[in-house]
Amino acid sequence: MKTLVTGVIGSDTHIVGNRILSMALEKAGYKVVGLGALTPAEDFVKAAIETDADAVMVSSLYGQGELDVRGFRDLFIEAGLGDIMIYIGGNLVVGKQQWGDVERRFLAMGFDRAFPPGTRTEIVIDTLARDFAARAAGKRIADSP
Repeated sequence: MKTLVTGVIGSDTHIVGNRILSMALEKAGYKVVGLGALTPAEDFVKAAIETDADAVMVSSLYGQGELDVRGFRDLFIEAGLGDIMIYIGGNLVVGKQQWGDVERRFLAMGFDRAFPPGTRTEIVIDTLARDFAARAAGKRIADSP
């Protein structure tokens, strides 16, 4: 069983969507370690180490996600978890911006995937399954469909 750490980063209190996703992930057979809202970046790393997590899923809905996750991948690298899969989703930036531009920025920051606001849980679960399969086959996540 794969272990996932989920939480809402920074000063964001929008927990409902994160909780819905966590419940769907559990139903799909994942062990979910939910950190809740208002979670500092360092707490995601600590939880990943303590639970031997396979992936980390960050949520942000208040538009400040881009600021809250600066250096996020670096924290995992420094902790010896440079290969862990990390995902982010939600309303990640302030103002109307093209999703493709937003996604490219988050991928450049070291996230394996970025999901736009309103992404259905089924899409996240299918993407996770494909990414874990790609990893098991020795492929890069970016190469999985």
